[in-house]
Amino acid sequence: MTAAGYLAVDSGGSGLRAVVGVPGRGPLARASSDVPVRTGERGIDPGHFLEQLVPMARAMCAEAGLGRLDTAAIGAAGMASLGDALRAELPEGLARELGVTRAVLAADAVTAYVGALGPRPGAVIAAGTGLIAIGTDLAGWRRADGWGHLLGDCGGGAWIGRAGLEAALRAHDGRDGGSTRLLADAEEMFGPVTGLPGQVYPRADRAAVLASFAPRVGACAEDGDPVADRIVREAARHMADSAAAVCPAEGAPVVGCTGGLLGLGEVLLGPLDERLAELLPGARRVPAEGGPLDGAVRLAEDLSAGPLALPSDGRMLCVTSTGGTDVTLTADTRT
Repeated sequence: MTAAGYLAVDSGGSGLRAVVGVPGRGPLARASSDVPVRTGERGIDPGHFLEQLVPMARAMCAEAGLGRLDTAAIGAAGMASLGDALRAELPEGLARELGVTRAVLAADAVTAYVGALGPRPGAVIAAGTGLIAIGTDLAGWRRADGWGHLLGDCGGGAWIGRAGLEAALRAHDGRDGGSTRLLADAEEMFGPVTGLPGQVYPRADRAAVLASFAPRVGACAEDGDPVADRIVREAARHMADSAAAVCPAEGAPVVGCTGGLLGLGEVLLGPLDERLAELLPGARRVPAEGGPLDGAVRLAEDLSAGPLALPSDGRMLCVTSTGGTDVTLTADTRT
């Protein structure tokens, strides 16, 4: 096993996904964990990150026949605001445990951007449970929203689901703005709506619980429910507003969209295109070329070839180098 390869990682709220590959040949082995990396007083826990990643990386290298890893690209949710400890400690840990000499650490919004558009100017809306827009003119990064379901993420899955459940409760109470169709769907999914507070407020994953109702809201909108239609259209406006806030001013705007919320289909994408046309005349919405893990792979491939074309940023994207360590990579069977 003599080939040198790269490691690409996508770490988020649902766990950790990783691949190893060789530049020019693409990914050769994949692995995943459904355990999210812990977040504590220091932010994202670098020790827990390495505890999960190192055995996965060693096993993948053994599977792919890679003798060493010299490059890593890490995309992590929370990197921008909770990544200080990770940026300080992860590169040395990767060097010590895996022999990595060059690493790029990026916010998951950046890997979503690269996966969707590659290294070119534009804007990307990442719409899943939450929502963030990120844009670059290749000189710097701009972001809009992504502030979490309590303070923002306007137009994301949790936002749509919460608005739909509010409409259900309004119908239950007999208040204006209610939807009997959404009430019926909410009770089919969650039981009597009087029990909703107990099912939502105590949950650490309340954003995911709220977002689970978003497909029901989209289906009701598609079937002509006026309240659901208003909610989805307002979500589309929020998405377009965020994209317009970060889109480069020069040139014909290119806007990519990525994330599970796009599964709502034309009922969301139609109003989104209408609003983008209002805010960004000449804007061209393009389908995402890939997802965040594909973006991490692209960053690893590009870093292996030379300097990145994308701008460095203290919090959104940074490249580090270490002296590296002579490490023999074999499958790690430690538990």
